Amino acid sequence: MKEISISITPEIVTNIFGLPITNSLIASFLTTIVFVTIAYFATRKLKEVPHGLQNLVEVIVESLFNMVDGVTGDRKQTLQFFPLVSTIFIFVILSNWMGLIPGFGSIGFSEVEEGHTAFIPLLRSANSDLNTTLALSIISVFAVQFFGIFALGFSKYAKKFINLKSPISFFVGILELISEISKLISFSFRLFGNVFAGEVLLVVIMALIPFVIPVPFFALELFVGFIQALVFSMLTLVFLKMAVTVQEEH
Repeated sequence: MKEISISITPEIVTNIFGLPITNSLIASFLTTIVFVTIAYFATRKLKEVPHGLQNLVEVIVESLFNMVDGVTGDRKQTLQFFPLVSTIFIFVILSNWMGLIPGFGSIGFSEVEEGHTAFIPLLRSANSDLNTTLALSIISVFAVQFFGIFALGFSKYAKKFINLKSPISFFVGILELISEISKLISFSFRLFGNVFAGEVLLVVIMALIPFVIPVPFFALELFVGFIQALVFSMLTLVFLKMAVTVQEEH
């Protein structure tokens, strides 16, 4: 049976000026390049009656916009939140789906480590690296605080976390602060866990039964990749909406 090698941490492919370059970092750069390339060719020659790539991109953008607008119920908030939410959705789904392309995890080189030979893949799904999902989580949570302060003002928004009116209010504020910090953990580990688990599942299935049987699992991972992108972006949107309205109800 073929030896199965699974690493929960991304492998270092090379170093540039002392900075380690991992296979997941290369994959995230590649995802960004694909993202920008599609946007460039879709908008290079805009037409009033779209067709081809422009038409496809407009359908995706319009669908995302309507979805955001349906959650906010406010066109002004939609215009504020849409760029961030849609970018997160597209980046996450591209990263998830590109990780299923043949060559990810299978093309690489061998390296001798501690007396045994280890296989180092050149590419690994960006979201199977906790560093990537944590970075996305930090962006999301920071954006929530930024828009909350921008909409309500610093002092009014800060009362959500620091309220000295009564011991109960103070305790509730501490819980709110803990809740904001816990979002970093839940965001990052949910996405990382699902993508990494899917990656491990495909590796095991491909090693045991490499023909025909893995096809349904690839289809499943396509669906899971979409759901995870939708969950991450929609949770970000819901938290943004809550941040700008939380104090208005009191």
